[in-house]
Amino acid sequence: MAYDIVIRGGRIIDGTGVPERVADVAVQGDRIVEIGEVSGAARETFDAAGLVVAPGFVDIHTHYDAQAFWDPALSPSSFHGITTVVCGNCGYSIAPLTGDPADSDYLMRMLARVEGMPIESLAAGVPWNWRSFGEYLAALDGTLALNTAFFVGHSALRRAVMGPRAVGEFASDNEIAAMQSLLRKSIGEGGLGLSSTIAKGHLDGDGNAVPSCHADDKERYALASVLSEFEGTALEFLPNIFAEFDESELARMTNMSLAAKRPLNWNLLLPDSAAPSKHLMQLAASDYAEARGARIYALASCQPPRARCNLISGQVFEILPEWAELLALPLPERMRRLRDPAIRKLLAASRHEHLPEAMRAYFEWDKWTIAEAYLALNKHLEGKTLAELGRVQHKTALDALIDLALSEDLKTSFSPPSPGEDDESWRLRGQSWCDARTVIGGSDAGAHLDMLDTFAFTTKVLGEGVRRRGLLDLPEAVRQMTQVPAEYLGLNERGILREGYKADIVVFDADKVDCGPIYTRYDLPAGAPRLYADAIGIAHVFVNGREIVRGREFLGDFPGRVLRSGTDTHTVSIPGAPGQRI
Repeated sequence: MAYDIVIRGGRIIDGTGVPERVADVAVQGDRIVEIGEVSGAARETFDAAGLVVAPGFVDIHTHYDAQAFWDPALSPSSFHGITTVVCGNCGYSIAPLTGDPADSDYLMRMLARVEGMPIESLAAGVPWNWRSFGEYLAALDGTLALNTAFFVGHSALRRAVMGPRAVGEFASDNEIAAMQSLLRKSIGEGGLGLSSTIAKGHLDGDGNAVPSCHADDKERYALASVLSEFEGTALEFLPNIFAEFDESELARMTNMSLAAKRPLNWNLLLPDSAAPSKHLMQLAASDYAEARGARIYALASCQPPRARCNLISGQVFEILPEWAELLALPLPERMRRLRDPAIRKLLAASRHEHLPEAMRAYFEWDKWTIAEAYLALNKHLEGKTLAELGRVQHKTALDALIDLALSEDLKTSFSPPSPGEDDESWRLRGQSWCDARTVIGGSDAGAHLDMLDTFAFTTKVLGEGVRRRGLLDLPEAVRQMTQVPAEYLGLNERGILREGYKADIVVFDADKVDCGPIYTRYDLPAGAPRLYADAIGIAHVFVNGREIVRGREFLGDFPGRVLRSGTDTHTVSIPGAPGQRI
């Protein structure tokens, strides 16, 4: 028999957690048709001797909704062995729309503020010419390199039904019913399910909390209940993660799961040795839900939450009200005020005692470091703390920060102190990856483009978690990034290497695989920047039986499917599901 592809002699790690074995993998069309000693000829043969052959990785938390139009390769995920992604998380889908330009403008400005997507890129790179969720998905059909599913975002639903009243007001019974109807239509057209957030600090383009934060629980449960009417749906939610969950938070997530009759995935679990009880108490939300017939999974982070901040996007700074007011101003006025000693005095006096303890360290200015300077003459400052810079310049740390930023038109990147860098935090992180109450991930790929470097969690887990730290073995690491998320989502015929399953495959060198250094690329529409990291040790990536990546080269093929609920997914039920709130 002649095959399309045979991958010969690789170390097969099939995604189920069993020990590896050496075998060949034969692919015909978009499916794996034989694993073992393959004797037939092939149109194309790949020598994988000494390399790992594994299922393609699954990333359940991305924000590629807009980037899909200007970068259908969905980089850098495609280069880091990921073959399936889920978009539209945290309530931030860009469909449905109403046809009113004010609504698409609102969503665009919201994404620019809360998800750190350059507004010039959103304006230049996204057509914004659909209305229904189905029209949005149809615009992407056949154009993407990766398999891609899309949640229907609560904030988009609320804006479509309520218009400007979506911010600041509760929905009426009629408006809740209209949101339910629009969600039904959107899921019927292929939406994966519902995503939402109530997280503090999630602000729209006007500096207000995003629409979903203005909903009451009655609305949340009503929308979640729509998921129970459809096959293969999922539920994602972002609670207040900076403290242990109180009874109301536990009840809210449990009731959403019960109403949906589906598991709920919340993000993000951040183990930290400085507060070891917090993540354990948050994990206990799963036990609370299980005892009541619901099911809750935490999205477990894969690295310390190291952020880069600047005074253009303003994220992190804007948590403090005095800074938020400043950052709402146009850039020229913002810079003028930053030069005013009276304004600086006001900013320096910003109080943060009211914040959760985990957030207070963000505002110890002397501990911030200069992550990336924009001008060549300032490159030597990278890696220095603001305390060091202030001592040299005879300034306070905050004055040093502001002066450096002003000298570079606010483009300088700074990093606040990052919790969870120590060995004990890494040990706790590794434990959380293997906990049955978690799904691994938290990449946020496609969002926070100038701020977060979490987009390459797969190679970070393999390089740091497996090879350097030995937090888990290789077969288990692969299982956690393939079978576990695929089963959580109910993906059909994906997540493991098995005859008859889809040929989503990654081939990598286990002795070299890693995430490369973080750097800035200016490759977004309108020349806007983003943080980026190359993959190390990834040899080949196949999606639906076609090679898309060879080393660091994208081959220009786009075999990914837009995954639609009920067609590409099956229902993952919850235990008991009594169907009543607690």
